[in-house]
Amino acid sequence: MKKTYIFGHRKPDTDAVMSAIGLSYLKNKLGDNTEPRVIGSINKETKYAINYFGLKEPRYLNDVKLQLKDVNYHKNFYIKETGSIYDGYQKMLKEGLTGIPIVDDDKNFVGLITIKDLSHMIINGDSEDLYTSYDNLMKVLKGEKILKFDKEIVGKILAATYKSATFMESVKLESNNILIVGDRDNIIEYAIKSSVKLIILSNSANIKQRHIELAKKNKVNIIKTKYDSYHIAKLVAYTNYIKTMIRSYNPTRFEDTEFVDNILEINNKLKHTNYPVVNKKNKCLGLLRLTDLSDKEPKNVILVDHNERIQSIEGLEEANILEIIDHHNLGNLTTNSPINFRNMSVGSTCTIVYELFKERKVAMPKYIAGALLSGILSDTLVLKSPTATKLDIEAVRNLSKIAGVDYEKYGLDMLKAGTSLEGMSKEDVLYNDFKLYKVNDKTFAIGQFFTMNFNDIKKDLCEYVKILDNESEANNYNLIALYVTDIIKKGSYVIFNSKGQDIIDIAYEKEHVKEGYFISGCISRKKHVVPLIMDIFES
Repeated sequence: MKKTYIFGHRKPDTDAVMSAIGLSYLKNKLGDNTEPRVIGSINKETKYAINYFGLKEPRYLNDVKLQLKDVNYHKNFYIKETGSIYDGYQKMLKEGLTGIPIVDDDKNFVGLITIKDLSHMIINGDSEDLYTSYDNLMKVLKGEKILKFDKEIVGKILAATYKSATFMESVKLESNNILIVGDRDNIIEYAIKSSVKLIILSNSANIKQRHIELAKKNKVNIIKTKYDSYHIAKLVAYTNYIKTMIRSYNPTRFEDTEFVDNILEINNKLKHTNYPVVNKKNKCLGLLRLTDLSDKEPKNVILVDHNERIQSIEGLEEANILEIIDHHNLGNLTTNSPINFRNMSVGSTCTIVYELFKERKVAMPKYIAGALLSGILSDTLVLKSPTATKLDIEAVRNLSKIAGVDYEKYGLDMLKAGTSLEGMSKEDVLYNDFKLYKVNDKTFAIGQFFTMNFNDIKKDLCEYVKILDNESEANNYNLIALYVTDIIKKGSYVIFNSKGQDIIDIAYEKEHVKEGYFISGCISRKKHVVPLIMDIFES
């Protein structure tokens, strides 16, 4: 079953991470194949919760862009370098392809053969030289083994087309000759005495026992085939090792992790039809025909705690969104087909996941209860936020019993762990819990950081403003603001970029709001900040 990735927004908070973990557990219990991931760095608060309940930290997912491995290319399509030209051609013919990758015994990519190469060989190749194996000759000529001494056959091809006397007088046979001959005892004996490399008997010609004994003594390989000399002469060149046809040992090839859009860009310049596919160790995985790129299987994803493309993973437009679980306002994200979309006016996405467990009647272990509890306590500030609803309160009470914790004590300890500035840069503080929003052609960004002591940030206020100004210029934000929330004082201090002064003044109805201004009652970004800023941009 194909795997589905479940993840939250780019700046994952505890609710985003824990709802992904909880939902993945539920989906897998119901028979799906899912994996929770994160698309950004996990903050201190979330790490505290993960460690407290012994959870496995979700792995980082960089993007969900279409890769070559998501395309139905011709997997395991290649031929060993010691295979015959004939076999390579037959493989291409069977699959309707015009190229085939060549590999060594360890499946390392060696080169690429195309129909053009084959045509070149037919027109310009030296059909007298043979470099192949006894087995290749047997297979292509549908031969019968008479004598075999050499695994590999190397030499010059000759056909006994003259009269016996003329041939024996005019042709000097050597040990590297491969002789095609019919039922002609004199020439057969002459060839064996000359210790030729190989005799190919045409038309199922008989060979005398005394000639066989002599051939054993001189170690002459002998094959019998039903084909006549004319057909043998045509086919024998195609028994050569296919590696003898390689004209380019370093053709353009792609690793299976290569992005499809990069392949298309490269192909616009090269205009090739076939590209070998390899892994990072140069092991051949198959052949990509350019038209295969239309037959693709996008990555399956489920979004939690967000529903806006700007907040989500790179390449989302190339993925197959199966479901969205969220508690925010509706964004501008669209899908190609109908999906399950669960959006509820509650304080945390984890509350919705808890409701899904109840609806599906799936029991949850202590660590999953702890995960969901942590997400709710984080997003509702231990149920002190105005976003906390009756459903959140009910969920916290029930989950804390399963998890075996005092939710108030645990919640405060978790928040304290997340408010420590130790080891954090000012950029870390800004991006600890950071979200982008788009209104028409305007973009604004809001970061939120919880603290018990604003003075630790206030002393560096000018540096924070400088960082916000730089980020605003670099990313063309109309406004970027950091809300430093003090859950004890039940309010937030706002720091903003210089060009955002007018917007902040309008928002808080003051002539000139100072940096670090305290807004009493401003605790929830979702309820107290974003709607206010959005209204200003819309008007």
